[in-house]
Amino acid sequence: MMLPDALIRSWETAATTARALGTVAAVATVPGTLELALVTLGGWMTASDPGRPVIAPVRRLAVLVPAHDEAATIECCIASLLACRADGFIAEVVVLADNCSDTTAALARSAGARVLERFDNDRRGKGHALQYAFSMLSAEQFDAFVIVDADTSAMANLLTSIVRRLEAGADAVQVPYGVRNPDASPRTRLMNLALLAFNRLRPRGRAGLGLSAGILGNGFAVSRATLEALPWNASSVVEDLEYHLRLVTAGRRVAYAEDTEVLADMPVGERAAGQQRVRWEGGRLRMIAEHVPALLREISRGRLRLIEPLLELLLLPLAMHSLLVLLCLATPDAGVRVYALIALAICAAHVMTAALRCGRGWADLAALASVPRYLLWKLALLPATVRGARRTTAWVRTEREDLKGVAR
Repeated sequence: MMLPDALIRSWETAATTARALGTVAAVATVPGTLELALVTLGGWMTASDPGRPVIAPVRRLAVLVPAHDEAATIECCIASLLACRADGFIAEVVVLADNCSDTTAALARSAGARVLERFDNDRRGKGHALQYAFSMLSAEQFDAFVIVDADTSAMANLLTSIVRRLEAGADAVQVPYGVRNPDASPRTRLMNLALLAFNRLRPRGRAGLGLSAGILGNGFAVSRATLEALPWNASSVVEDLEYHLRLVTAGRRVAYAEDTEVLADMPVGERAAGQQRVRWEGGRLRMIAEHVPALLREISRGRLRLIEPLLELLLLPLAMHSLLVLLCLATPDAGVRVYALIALAICAAHVMTAALRCGRGWADLAALASVPRYLLWKLALLPATVRGARRTTAWVRTEREDLKGVAR
């Protein structure tokens, strides 16, 4: 029995469309697949721990806490920072009360912190707040600055671990940034697993390969010399990524301090979590548009160490990366399907390595049961994420109905 010509043409059109979509998905995910393979391999390596001699002594350290209406969490944050050891150096906790309309500033003072207050409705967000703080403190003889979010609790060895690496000559330092409430809901369990990969395995992998670990926005430090050479002017909604790209392009490297950590709560409810993901991922899309051409030019001039930062920038959020790889399986092109199987295996290895090397092992992997619902949720956020990539997108504070103070 012969099929009607119209049905044959429809089948051929569908096959051509599937092949085209699969090819586009493969091209979009190849850089991310290479990055995942690279950092997963590096995650099994051990980065060298800096020792003596001291190259750049740290005598005074400023611990900056950007805070916008964080009265619910600021006292606990300050208490954990004041409890940190400070062997051989002086550490001063400075809270930047940014456009606050609550009692954040008063509570911070009573908790023992120095407070800087800033009011500027036109220049809102953490990036602008940090720029203000650095300019206000530049005349004081601080050797380095540590940035900790207002909802954060710190390990007692946070500052000594950071200072050891700064004194060994690090331009900047990042510590592991973990989730304090991983078991609050199925969503936080899955976000914890994702952040084990993003905030722990990937910096660990880069450090193991001798590359710049990256800046995660919370629990990082910058030396005075670095800020003088590259003044902070990162004002996007992903100010951490923006400044790190400037650092690596200038030939500087962020060290990874794996022997300590900072912990913060993640949103439990869908609305607050959606706001947070849209802001982070939309800002990341904007950085891709703004920085990929410059990175490609530098690589073409022989600066091969910028290949990894380029791959990292092109790596889409893991959920979106995985969805596009799955789309590759629908193509009739055998080569693309083979690539998809390899890419899925690398994704699986990456997630398993994150849980086994950086988390609680199989207890964290149990969160994968929530993946189908999470992927549908991420797809629903896609239009808002794309809108969030616009240069004109304003900073919007994460709602606090179920999240105590993510200071971003």
